[in-house]
Amino acid sequence: MSHVGVPRGTVRKRRSLALLTAGVLTIPALAGCSSDSEETSRAVPQDIAPAARDRVADGSTVNWAVDAMPTTLNAFQADADTATTKITGALLPTLFPMDAAGHPKLNPDYLESAKIIEREPKQVVLYKLNQQAVWSDGREIGAPDFVAQWRALSGKDSAFWTARNAGYERIEKIERGSDDLQVRVTFAKPYADWRSLFSPLYPKEITGSPDTFNDGARTALKNTAGPFQLKGVDKAKGTVTLVRSPRWWGEKAKLDSLVFRVVAPKDRTKALADGTVHVTDIDAATANRIALALRDGSNGQPLTHGPGADLTPAAALRSWALAHGSDEKQAEIAQAAREANRKAVVAYGAEQKALRGYAVRKSLEPAYTQLALNGESGPLADDRVRRAVARALDRQELAETVLKPLGLPAKPLGSHLALAGQPGYKDGSGALGDQNTKEAQALLADAGWTQGGAAEKPKDTKAGSEAEKKDAEKEGEEKKAGTAEKSEKADADEKKTDKTEAEEKAEEKADKDTDADKDADKADRAAAGSDESAASRAEGLYIVGQDDKPGAGPARSAATHVLAPSRDAAAQSIALLRQAGAVSGDSAAAKVTAQDKQPGGAAGAYAPVGTAAPAPASVKGPLGKDGKTLTLRFVLPAGPGSQSLRGVGDRIAAMLEKIGIGTEITKVPDESYFKDHIASGDYDLALYSWPATAYPATDGRPIYAKPEPATDGSLLVEQNYTRVGTDHIDQLFDQAVAELDEKASRELMKQADARIWAAAGSIPLFQRPQLVAVDKKLSNVGAFGFAAPRYQDIGFTDRQAAGSPADRKK
Repeated sequence: MSHVGVPRGTVRKRRSLALLTAGVLTIPALAGCSSDSEETSRAVPQDIAPAARDRVADGSTVNWAVDAMPTTLNAFQADADTATTKITGALLPTLFPMDAAGHPKLNPDYLESAKIIEREPKQVVLYKLNQQAVWSDGREIGAPDFVAQWRALSGKDSAFWTARNAGYERIEKIERGSDDLQVRVTFAKPYADWRSLFSPLYPKEITGSPDTFNDGARTALKNTAGPFQLKGVDKAKGTVTLVRSPRWWGEKAKLDSLVFRVVAPKDRTKALADGTVHVTDIDAATANRIALALRDGSNGQPLTHGPGADLTPAAALRSWALAHGSDEKQAEIAQAAREANRKAVVAYGAEQKALRGYAVRKSLEPAYTQLALNGESGPLADDRVRRAVARALDRQELAETVLKPLGLPAKPLGSHLALAGQPGYKDGSGALGDQNTKEAQALLADAGWTQGGAAEKPKDTKAGSEAEKKDAEKEGEEKKAGTAEKSEKADADEKKTDKTEAEEKAEEKADKDTDADKDADKADRAAAGSDESAASRAEGLYIVGQDDKPGAGPARSAATHVLAPSRDAAAQSIALLRQAGAVSGDSAAAKVTAQDKQPGGAAGAYAPVGTAAPAPASVKGPLGKDGKTLTLRFVLPAGPGSQSLRGVGDRIAAMLEKIGIGTEITKVPDESYFKDHIASGDYDLALYSWPATAYPATDGRPIYAKPEPATDGSLLVEQNYTRVGTDHIDQLFDQAVAELDEKASRELMKQADARIWAAAGSIPLFQRPQLVAVDKKLSNVGAFGFAAPRYQDIGFTDRQAAGSPADRKK
């Protein structure tokens, strides 16, 4: 992923980078009610046509479509993508893969055990390796491999080009245990997410030197330790071929070979019909084609869809008349059109017949889509405006638009840091509040955006070109002013916002909540009007990290500047504190709500304590302030696979229009959508997705970390592309990642999530749909959901299908 203006390998980056695709827009239960304990929500189950291994035939080849050739086979480099992840998953050790509930689970193929054996004076983890675990050259997997990977990823040696070093920098030393099969890892600082480390594990021959790490593993992996090994990479054909590993000590792979084949999303329907792929991610349109093929194949009726299906009898008669008329030129044109249509109908029918051999496997992808609000400058620098945008959204409607037609649960997502079914999931959206048009309008009114504001002249300026010139000069000076003064103001604001006496007391009590406190929290939330949120999510969409290639990110702009403090910061802190406290369990903070709520005040405290909410009339046209209309730049991708994304964007724009916020929708090329707009901050509103993680304390921090000013006047945002953050959120992440008690760490993450909601920089919409077309004869492959594929179990249950490609196409 591109870190704006930060050299590769110099900052903490997200561990899950390899989950993301490179340069591709993917278009492809969730939030329950808030509670004081961990919610018992369930993940949508995976859909993989499970079959026992004794029912799966030995032999054959499966072709699995990928978007592009992997630019690297080193999962720790910045340009690793989903193809990298899929391929290395079959070749290299993953010590703790995610299970179906999104929880890390020990992999017995590589480990007998792994646990913390000492906590004081320092954390020590002891790994006991599977006695049979060896690399493909016969060498035992052992401590030297762990040591080499730690040194490469610790960040101490800039010669290693790595994008993923979180956690490795906390290791103090790695030693051999009582024998060669034991690895003892001592941490300089406690690290709760230690299970995230050494996955995938590379052999020391790759991680042992910068040359082999940076270049040697990009196109070849000579030494592997998985059910498959790499046979070859053919860029001309667009294929990466894996074959069964003779050195694999676990259960034998059912397939002879597994080929990852490049097939563009637009070509996948044809590839399925031609039989050149057996497994591929698909969009809703292709899923509908397969559903129609299965329906038509069962009833034997003529096709009522496809080319010419919408031709009316009158149009058909006219076409026949023209083709057989006396006007030779018109007849020739009509005959050619009729012939082209006939061929298209025949080809479409043949494709539909072939598509009957496939099933659509459906689940929810371990990733969620958000509406991002850029809080760096402009109207959205004011948190009242951000909260107004958030409270104008009917997220349930957005979720239903995307997920309901696919037969998937259309429930809103309630957390930035966990998905439904994962340990630690809790709906924290109550810290922001539910959809409420009147309260959204009240927030805007308090921020100064009014019906007559667009017609007002800017204060302290003269009319005409002189005023315009003065405004332009002022704006230019602000952009070039550097960060010193703004940094001081931002720090002051943070002290007021995040360091209030009430909040400090609330934090002291957070871990001591009694049942009575929890009952009081519920009552306070009811008094505050923060009823349980019906959140929803926007479809498919761009996934962060898709343009993360070395040098691909935009240069850091000197015009990027620090967040300006919002007005009435003290009152804002009370408002956000009481709502976040109500959701996260800070009982003292929640009680501020009941004490300070005034009649007529909007839940979400948009003004100094005691100020009643204005009661604006229905909005007609955009609001304004100082002669400027309230209009936000909404950037969306323009590619053919982004129709659903744009549809969601249109619905959001309509919702904002109801409260007086105008939007300028700008459609940009897919390849530049992220790197030239999201990462560089050239947007007000945008839609993109983050992958789920089993390690939110590690992986979530750079996404929500408070941006820091650099010496050149730019802003270091890590992966926080909304530019919205607070010191307190950072502190909660830091506490959670060092907390070795899993329950306590999760509680800290819930508190952090509530404050991220309250800051209103990122609004989760929905978990993305996962649609995979799979040959009906294949088992143990499809829509995996949270779980990692078990490659050795994939195969054909039909013995004839496992015989030859010709047989499989019948």
